[in-house]
Amino acid sequence: MENKNNRLSIRAVAFWGIFVIVIGGMIFGMIKVASYNSTSKKESLVLTSPITAGDWVRGSKDAKVIIIEYSDFQCPACAYYYNLVKQAHKDFGDRIAIVYRHFPLRNIHANADVAALSAEAAGKQNKFWEMHDMIFETQENWKNEKNAQEIFIEYAGKLDLDAEQFKKDLDLKELKQKIEADYQSGVTIGVNHTPTIFVNGVEIQNPKDYEEFKQIINYAESKKS
Repeated sequence: MENKNNRLSIRAVAFWGIFVIVIGGMIFGMIKVASYNSTSKKESLVLTSPITAGDWVRGSKDAKVIIIEYSDFQCPACAYYYNLVKQAHKDFGDRIAIVYRHFPLRNIHANADVAALSAEAAGKQNKFWEMHDMIFETQENWKNEKNAQEIFIEYAGKLDLDAEQFKKDLDLKELKQKIEADYQSGVTIGVNHTPTIFVNGVEIQNPKDYEEFKQIINYAESKKS
């Protein structure tokens, strides 16, 4: 009889032990989920003025979908998303407007500023987007070079720019102010990483691939119909 009672007692202890572990695990899991939800979901940033007079725009300013990207030419992630954005321009054409804004991460990217200046200097000769594309497509060639400016001057020649004028424009105060204005506009609304992409004024979570990006654009376009 005593052995039977002992077995029952042991089973009871085991049952309640398992019960406590299961309930504890459930509570811990609920706490972890709540913690994840509170920390992983951040409020999306919002642009109050999607396109400004000083913006470089690829596509139509009257498009239903406006994509604004705060980007750094030396940022590897930006180089990846450059391909997605360029493919979107190819597929959607004037149905979308693409805006590039400078957000050089100077503390980690030593050549970000000179790359931005080179794109702006090319813009003075109406070839901002051509230089923009060339800089991103050759990022591996210049990102760690101490003579990056000389490399960009070579690019100016390849784009049939006036090389001497290009070199002079690299020192223009107005171009440096334009880059800083872009940067500060991002800081003001809370941009703190690159790329930060807005679709119709609302920040999106950076898509994992082009198909996801295309779906975001299609949805934004359908909302405007």
